[in-house]
Amino acid sequence: MKLVRKDLEKDNAGQVTLIPEEPEDMWHTYNLLQVGDSLRASTIRKVQTESSTGSVGSNRIRTTLTLCVETIDFDSQACQLRVKGTNIQENEYVKMGAYHTIELEPNRQFTLAKKQWDSVVLERIEQACDPAWSADVAAVVMQEGLAHVCLVTPSMTLTRAKVEVNIPRKRKGNCSQHDRALERFYEQVVQAIQRHINFEVVKCVLVASPGFVREQFCDYMFQQAVKTDNKFLLENRSKFLQVHSSSGHKYALKEALCDPAVTSRLSDTKAAGEVKALDDFYKMLQHEPDRAFYGLKHVEKANEAMAIDTLLISDELFRHQDVATRARYVKLVDSVRENMGTVRIFSSLHVSGEQLGQLTGVAAILRFPVAELSDQEDESSSEED
Repeated sequence: MKLVRKDLEKDNAGQVTLIPEEPEDMWHTYNLLQVGDSLRASTIRKVQTESSTGSVGSNRIRTTLTLCVETIDFDSQACQLRVKGTNIQENEYVKMGAYHTIELEPNRQFTLAKKQWDSVVLERIEQACDPAWSADVAAVVMQEGLAHVCLVTPSMTLTRAKVEVNIPRKRKGNCSQHDRALERFYEQVVQAIQRHINFEVVKCVLVASPGFVREQFCDYMFQQAVKTDNKFLLENRSKFLQVHSSSGHKYALKEALCDPAVTSRLSDTKAAGEVKALDDFYKMLQHEPDRAFYGLKHVEKANEAMAIDTLLISDELFRHQDVATRARYVKLVDSVRENMGTVRIFSSLHVSGEQLGQLTGVAAILRFPVAELSDQEDESSSEED
């Protein structure tokens, strides 16, 4: 994401002009937009024209509109973002108050105006505009007959390809059908890797599986690369890292990211940091439950006691349509930071973010036990239900 201009007043009202450059920037933009914001961008409008003879025709005209945002639709797989709203600025083709849908596009700038830019939104702009926050981890999670090729970016886990091949069982004295199907499966996974992984950006490719599937696959891939003189794979051989996972399903990626060999290799990536924080929370919940809380009311009470060491919160909560509820989450984040606590904002499109979502989306690891709060745990969780 490229920041073109930022004009903010003392009360944090104002506007920013941005240019999304990567598909992932659409996800950042989706998290910046709120109902009631003003969005100015170039768009195409179908306009009816009447000729001097009275015949009516229609033309598609590119124009710049300013909309008051009403609905926001994001397609996470295609990374497409559509924003619907009413026109709030004079335009020769579109009447004031008329509805229009703008599809935001990569490399086309837009201007977003808000009555209040809070700390969470401003931090997201900083992250989106930092070139170091790019997709630098890829993963192949596999088992016999099933593989997922994923990109792990700082904000989301994108499934780029799913490979499924029916593998017949080995029969006594005849393994040829099984071996042929397995070879066909491996070949399709290799093709998916070459098609979807950009080795100029990716620092590490995790190959995760149960049993010996990952070893057999990597042996096959590099034997074929030597036979076919595939420099693309041979030059990047050192980037492949084999780790254990319980299955070939996408959710097993969390196990692979927890592996100590992986965390040391990926220590500088946001995704690894999120996974470690969630893992620490679960360990604390198991061994010292008085120092691990979840649920908004419960975490807020811990914060009042200035007890929060690490706050784990899902970015999904900041997309809440109710302004007061959103402000409550922002206030919690700001307060934890003021008290010298660490805040980790999890992406709801990451595997770890999905897991945090199952714990209400907000959790905290405390500096010290707060025993009197744990007595209220059942009460507060039943209220939230």
